[in-house]
Amino acid sequence: MSTPHAGPELGAFLRAHRELLKPADVGLTATARRRTPGLRREEVASLSGVGLAWYTWLEQGRVTASRQVLEAVARALRLDAAGLRHAMRLAGYHEPVGPADEEGHGELAAAVQPVLDSWPTSPAVLVDQYFDLLGWNASWGALWGAPEAVPAERRNLMWLIAADRRLRAVLHDWEPLAMNVFQHFRAQAGPALADARTSEVYRHLGEDVPELSHWWGCHSVAELTARTVTVEPRTGQRMQLSLSSFHPVDDPSALVLLFTPCSAEDRSRMAALSDGTLRAVPATPDLRAG
Repeated sequence: MSTPHAGPELGAFLRAHRELLKPADVGLTATARRRTPGLRREEVASLSGVGLAWYTWLEQGRVTASRQVLEAVARALRLDAAGLRHAMRLAGYHEPVGPADEEGHGELAAAVQPVLDSWPTSPAVLVDQYFDLLGWNASWGALWGAPEAVPAERRNLMWLIAADRRLRAVLHDWEPLAMNVFQHFRAQAGPALADARTSEVYRHLGEDVPELSHWWGCHSVAELTARTVTVEPRTGQRMQLSLSSFHPVDDPSALVLLFTPCSAEDRSRMAALSDGTLRAVPATPDLRAG
């Protein structure tokens, strides 16, 4: 984890946004003639709940701010999500990660869903910072099984890849990819590792696949690397898919996974599977008892 630090870049960033605001923007009345544009430092300090001297030192790069205090300053300066992320980076923090925001998730899913649907022969899924599934395309459901059939509390990429029988039956040599998914989660999750939702997912994994408990007890980390995977949705109908991933610009803590057919034949078979003319491996009971 990065060490929080003060610096001139953060101070300059905060000062520039302070100078862009008008008193009316934050519910204040401009009564006196102002010699400089924007809000005064004492106004931002008051709105943030910090002392004037401390806020002055923050703009001068002489003190460090906790994540909570920096969030308060960001609210006072009316920073949007991109502005808050930039301020956190300048202060040496990871991306801000908070409790799941259903409204924000809904907006992100709505924005990304047309992108997922634009890949009719490439299974694709959108996950949040906890790897909970927010959206998927028809090809994903055709190959791996419909996520809607999985209870919401288990509709998580780590749970699916470790505990879902359908996915493990279709995916050849599933363990290296599964382990890489766990390692990538630990590498990018930051504060989410200590959140209640992460504990809940791990608890479900412990209940459903206790033989893999050493996976989530491990502290190794790694990036989710591009790779070619072999899938066999029906006996004798093998396909090779190329895995790639990227972060949506609207939420860098989210992730899109895309499995692209490697050849024209693979693409044709994936199209037939998505259209329903190629039958997939029948759904089997998941690994949960009861």
